[in-house]
Amino acid sequence: MEELVIRDADVVDGSGDDAYRADVVVDGGRIVGIVKEAAAAGCQRPKARRELDAEGLVLSPGFIDMHAHSDLALLRDPDHSAKAAQGVTLEVLGQDGLSYAPVDDRTLGEVRRAIAGWNGSGDDVDFDWRSVGEYLDRLDGGIAVNAAYLIPQGTVRALVVGWEDREPTPRELDRMRQVVAEGMEQGAVGMSSGLTYTPGMYARRAELTELCRVVAEYGGYYCPHHRSYGAGALQAYEEVVALTREAGCALHLAHATMNFGVNKGRAPELLALLDEALDAGADISLDTYPYTPGCTTLVALLPSWASEGGPEETLRRLADEETAERIRHHLEVTGSDGCHGVPVEWETIEISGVGDPALGAHVGRTVLESARARDESPWTVARELLLKDRLAPTILQHVGHEENVRAIMRHRTHTGGSDGILQGAKPHPRAYGTFPHYLGHFVREAGVLSLEECVAHLTSRPAARLRLPDRGLVREGYKADLVLFDPRTVAAGSTFDSPRTLPTGIPYVLVDGRFVIEDGRRTDELAGRAVRRTPR
Repeated sequence: MEELVIRDADVVDGSGDDAYRADVVVDGGRIVGIVKEAAAAGCQRPKARRELDAEGLVLSPGFIDMHAHSDLALLRDPDHSAKAAQGVTLEVLGQDGLSYAPVDDRTLGEVRRAIAGWNGSGDDVDFDWRSVGEYLDRLDGGIAVNAAYLIPQGTVRALVVGWEDREPTPRELDRMRQVVAEGMEQGAVGMSSGLTYTPGMYARRAELTELCRVVAEYGGYYCPHHRSYGAGALQAYEEVVALTREAGCALHLAHATMNFGVNKGRAPELLALLDEALDAGADISLDTYPYTPGCTTLVALLPSWASEGGPEETLRRLADEETAERIRHHLEVTGSDGCHGVPVEWETIEISGVGDPALGAHVGRTVLESARARDESPWTVARELLLKDRLAPTILQHVGHEENVRAIMRHRTHTGGSDGILQGAKPHPRAYGTFPHYLGHFVREAGVLSLEECVAHLTSRPAARLRLPDRGLVREGYKADLVLFDPRTVAAGSTFDSPRTLPTGIPYVLVDGRFVIEDGRRTDELAGRAVRRTPR
């Protein structure tokens, strides 16, 4: 007898087709039977050792977070309710060009310092891996949800070239190609870049094109955080579209948006650019989070030259009065490349987390608010935070536009990604609320998407981008990564004031046929594993 039958569920199967009523049978981690309208037809109902009454609940495939920053959280926090409670059953890690594999002893320490604001210091993690394959093996030891991995181009560049702003030698470029190939062979699904983060931002178009050729050979995709989401945003999108077409590589645009005052109402221009490329044969998809503010690290706003050489060099420059004044001028007057070419508006920069608890009074305040409270300039406050907290502060950046968010989420290649940073006392609520916010606000309340459309955006579309042949749909033979939610009550509990509140209306989540959320509570199941690239 099979393990589980979910009775009388309203199945939204991920295809975008209309919902239907069915009994769904699960056994051995897979969907082994779907009996449509069983009760109405009066046919023999399937039986199993456990029966779950799903009356009034929608059954859908598990949600796939196409842009996650849980690289260490999955290892240090077995509970991981931040994602499991949202119905996320698969996360894509290694984002924005910086993560923890492939590394050597030198670059591991450098990367840990550089992205402490994203993932914490890592002092509570045993870094017993160096290669992509070894990291994926570590995930296979048991994690809350499944995880795939992108090779981080900035980490590769740090490993081979260092943190200097220069072009690689031919030998170094060959070595980077080799490192990317090794990561793909070991199971990565593609390559990411952070082209406003050092050292990835030092890569010119030709270098990125060559690395994308390698990714394409293995059937992977390129996922850039491109060079600007502000001034020059369209040119930045044009660059990555052109270079991936030249390389013959699929493109997935990370947290695709148009931010800052210069881009208000300009999403249609981005979508026209993408549609023209798609109609000409390009392979392009994108992800977004359903909120207007962004989230990053405070150090990321600095001009790229201030971060050349790595974190210790950045701190040295900040400590030098003359150099610090140059940094301030670039930030406040000319608009640094780290701040997307737009002069920083300190009233939009809210401190969301610090590494040193002694600096906690800044959390929840904008830099401008802290400056006024101390009768100091905003730059004085920001500089002191960076120095005292050794580049660890994270920020919310209130620079988005609702009309752009809505327009982009309607696009034919759109998928969902939280871009959720789990660190800090006041993280962005998207880390805990992205997927129920789509379903509760943008489907039920705002009607921007139908329920069937939205579920397809969050399930089958990302599964197709990841080339996963047995995930993303409710089909016989597919993995039993499933979510049961109440369409009348599903909602993000997280807010900007209470960002770690768990969602409502998602009572059951299954990973590999095992309940990780049951009756709305996290179980002790660690059913997740590494999901490796599917060979061509």
